[in-house]
Amino acid sequence: MLAMEFIRAHPDQVRRAAALKGEDAPVDQLLEVDRRWREMTAAAETSRAEQNAVSKQFGSSRDQTLLPRMRELSAQAKALMAQAEELARQRDELLLQIPNVFHESVPIGETADDNVVVREWGTQPRFEFTPRTHYDIGEALGIMDFERAARVAGSRFAFLKGEGARLERAMVQFMLDLHTREHGYTEVLAPFLVNTAAMVGTGQLPKFGADAFKVVGRDLWLIPTAEVPVTNLHREEMLDAAQLPLNYVAYSPCFRSEAGSAGKDTRGYIRLHQFSKVELVKLVEPDASLAALEELTGQAEEVLRRLGLHYRVLSMCTGDMGFGQYKKYDLEAWAPGLGRYLEVSSCSVFSDFQARRANLRYRPGPGEPPRYLHTLNGSALALTRTLDCVLETYQQPDGSVTVPDALRPYLLGLDCLRGSL
Repeated sequence: MLAMEFIRAHPDQVRRAAALKGEDAPVDQLLEVDRRWREMTAAAETSRAEQNAVSKQFGSSRDQTLLPRMRELSAQAKALMAQAEELARQRDELLLQIPNVFHESVPIGETADDNVVVREWGTQPRFEFTPRTHYDIGEALGIMDFERAARVAGSRFAFLKGEGARLERAMVQFMLDLHTREHGYTEVLAPFLVNTAAMVGTGQLPKFGADAFKVVGRDLWLIPTAEVPVTNLHREEMLDAAQLPLNYVAYSPCFRSEAGSAGKDTRGYIRLHQFSKVELVKLVEPDASLAALEELTGQAEEVLRRLGLHYRVLSMCTGDMGFGQYKKYDLEAWAPGLGRYLEVSSCSVFSDFQARRANLRYRPGPGEPPRYLHTLNGSALALTRTLDCVLETYQQPDGSVTVPDALRPYLLGLDCLRGSL
């Protein structure tokens, strides 16, 4: 969340950021509640000071006529403080509804059409036959089964079988090895269930509650991304500057209700209620966060380059960048069968927006006051859509799929997926 002091000092900037992000943020209501809270707090403190003065006078004089006034002031101070506490609760709830501001380099725009292509890598592969979609390939090979998954769990689920399951497992291992051995990340196997405080900490709650799955009768949520538990790993802690930056990588299944995606990508292995992802999380000092975003994005790109997938990097515009993001890049890989790009990663810096929610702080030096960390995260990569692009990019005329060189060591040298052909 934003600091209340920042909102007081820059209300127009906060209103503009909310408007350009398409968020109906209660900025004016927040400022009014904050004003009343400050007034009520001052009144309570004044009443308490007067009570203390009368109490001190009574202590020295033992004048019994002062007792009614002491009781009156005590009751008044308690009532005023109770009102101030209620206003503070309202203020804190409203603060959670205010989106982050954005960096000056973020493109101004309303929709995905306003996102800016920063760079591309590789070229779109060409075929001497009409390329098929990943779901046609997967079903023909017998490595994807959507029909049985629908009977077992409903729509937006899938079975991967045989070489399909092995391929996704190989991709996970490849990504984790790349990020831990070459990019310097520490691997984390995090809980797949988190409490409400953790979901609030990363900004999923209260705004995106409808997009998540909650355990009935328990304060537990299925994670929509490993970002949630890993970013909260150091919540309520005071770190030393010498410990920074902290770089974590985590594989996890992810669970999303896709409440706002009715009718989108209903076919195939694209937009599912359950999918796998390898997530990068960075906790850094404020001055290093923008450079860390470029580094993180490049590390996600390296996965695509080693897989030999054509991709592009988009700088996301204000209207398409998200509630909590300060700046965001999307990586989109080309899916020849679908004839379009698929988002396989979002790489974001949040400034201190998440850190304030999760109370992630560090001490710059001995005796110096604490500061909030800056947080970053990015998929490196989302397994479903990356797998889709691999199947569609490396498909052969006979229906088989060549395995990218980078994955062959993880498949015991298997160089071609033939499934049930």
